[in-house]
Amino acid sequence: MSVAPLLDTPTPAPAAAATRRRSRRRPGAWKPYLYILPAVAFSVTFLIVPTVQTGWYSLFDWNGLSAATWVGFENYLDLLRDEDLRSSFAHVGTLVVFYSFVPIAIALLLTMVISRANALRGMSFFRTVLFLPQVIASVVVATTWLSIYSPNGLLNTLLRAVGLDGATRVWLGDTSSALIAVGLIGTWLNMGLCLVLFLSGVGNVQPELFEAARLDGANGLQEFFGITLPALRGQITVALTLTVVSALKTFDLVYVTTRGGPGNATSVPAFEAYSRAFVSGQVGSAASVAVALTIVILLVTALISRMQPKEAS
Repeated sequence: MSVAPLLDTPTPAPAAAATRRRSRRRPGAWKPYLYILPAVAFSVTFLIVPTVQTGWYSLFDWNGLSAATWVGFENYLDLLRDEDLRSSFAHVGTLVVFYSFVPIAIALLLTMVISRANALRGMSFFRTVLFLPQVIASVVVATTWLSIYSPNGLLNTLLRAVGLDGATRVWLGDTSSALIAVGLIGTWLNMGLCLVLFLSGVGNVQPELFEAARLDGANGLQEFFGITLPALRGQITVALTLTVVSALKTFDLVYVTTRGGPGNATSVPAFEAYSRAFVSGQVGSAASVAVALTIVILLVTALISRMQPKEAS
């Protein structure tokens, strides 16, 4: 007995496709977009449009008042030719060391000691004190350190008290020490942030791992590199991102403490952009510095984010 072949019949549309068509026809499907409309409007108005406008200004020679002259990418070429601009980017590279690498190294060292020790009394108090610089206004921080670094300030007074009169100097007025002095302010600012992040990460590590390592006779360094450091990879990535970006966009500390001086010793890109736009009337040049700094920050952030550990699927 032969079976007749099945006739070709139209294949019914999948249920999922039918559901999608019905959802597209459903009245009021656009209403959820109203919830994100304010955020989108705010971002477009105060972020995207000003950024595009700044990029457009960077293609002109303009003082902010008179007619602008088209110069194309000449302002960007000046970033390579102008010694002051090159120096400002070099200076911010030095600040990255003090704002990021030094605080992270100190915080990791303190984390190793604290995680090795038994429960410390008053840890919540110490965390609050160490994190306090993050919640103080930058202008207040800069003014305070301006007093510390003054010729008769706390630092020189302590040096004289221990017999190191020859080491005293005008810390923010000496070209050899001004940039380092500003960098140490950044170290003080960011050390507490890094330590709080790392202690939070250590708190998520199972205590049994530390106990097992100690029973096996592991010393502090072995315990740190074998357990603590791998567990803090995510926190280190966050700390690197926050501290490096804060160094790259430094403005307020430099503005209050040195105004880029002495000479050009502490000038940084953000301060150069401000100075050229509002002091010397080089709006186009200032815009090119701002655009270049933004690109550098985005590239550095993207590179650091690659360190972020992948979540297990």
